[in-house]
Amino acid sequence: MLTAIVLVQAQRDSIPETAAALAQVPHVGEVYSVTGDWDIVAILRLPDYTHLDDVVTGHLRLLTGIVRTQTMLAFRAYSPELLDQGFGVGLKEE
Repeated sequence: MLTAIVLVQAQRDSIPETAAALAQVPHVGEVYSVTGDWDIVAILRLPDYTHLDDVVTGHLRLLTGIVRTQTMLAFRAYSPELLDQGFGVGLKEE
């Protein structure tokens, strides 16, 4: 299983519609609206690399509302326990 993260810059007036359309694309597992330089993050779960081209250049480029994308491939997933430890650094439990 291959995981890819697609950062999406969308037209400002169509972010919710674009995110909803992304969520319907095959192999898109999760879609988030986010703050920062990008508007939407899509998490792709793919059986192999050939599906990456199908999804990104085949499906995403056809969606209206998408201005620009940047795709990243995940090398390794870390356990939830380790992620919780990393994000909890410096925070005191009350």
